[in-house]
Amino acid sequence: MDDNSRPGTTARRRVVEVVDGAALSRPDSVVTEEPLEIRLGWPGQPASRVAVTMRTPGADFELAAGFLLSEGVLAVGDLPRTVAYCRDRALRQEQLYNVVTVELDAPPRRNPAVRSTPISSACGVCGTQSLDEVFTPCEDALGVEGVVDAGVVSRLPDELMRHQRLFARTGALHAAGVFDLAGGLVVAREDIGRHNAVDKVLGARQLRQTTYEDDSILCVSGRIGFDIIAKATAGRLAMVVAVGGPSSLALELADRAGITVCGFTRGSRYVVYTHPERITGV
Repeated sequence: MDDNSRPGTTARRRVVEVVDGAALSRPDSVVTEEPLEIRLGWPGQPASRVAVTMRTPGADFELAAGFLLSEGVLAVGDLPRTVAYCRDRALRQEQLYNVVTVELDAPPRRNPAVRSTPISSACGVCGTQSLDEVFTPCEDALGVEGVVDAGVVSRLPDELMRHQRLFARTGALHAAGVFDLAGGLVVAREDIGRHNAVDKVLGARQLRQTTYEDDSILCVSGRIGFDIIAKATAGRLAMVVAVGGPSSLALELADRAGITVCGFTRGSRYVVYTHPERITGV
């Protein structure tokens, strides 16, 4: 494939900035948003489309693997046989890096729901309608295997921000990072879609590009919706920390899954909504 057809993470364009009534024309960077089609196949089943998501190009294989983990198609630690960009001759030049095919060695643990409409960069669950579809009975709630110091939690959003290279250039991306209980960053990813950023950090472990334990912390740059907790549940992550607040359904799932949720984490303040026993002094 010709690398010249690979979409970049940002694009340049001229803008007009108005400050105190004065207009200034200047070049600026905007974040790239492109569709990614995810195809899935296994022995006896040719690869077919299971989703189309709008994303920021980069870490596409991790995004595909993390998405399939979040959907229950893969279990934690399941390594796909292959993950590759599609070489379908019918694809146009600009589509070459916008289709990823995941091939499994065996049938998936759950048949993926085929999405007939694109997933926008703002949505997450997209059709998962109940807690029971996310919290599978074959997985127990997460127990408290480790605790985190109260001061560590408040530092995580700022630490994540220091690794948001594209956000610093464009101001238009979400981020997700996985931290250990001492506050050390294990992996961070950015994307125009907050759920895509989470799928990317999940996929990094799924494809064995990094490793982290269940008693790890997921930190996200936005609010804590049901979709974020659903992905943390699928990834078996013990804590979710965010600068925004959670929804009621997100907290109901976190209660069931044994996940500690901390919202409005800004400066020295944050609010613990579920399972405070994981945080010392709370």
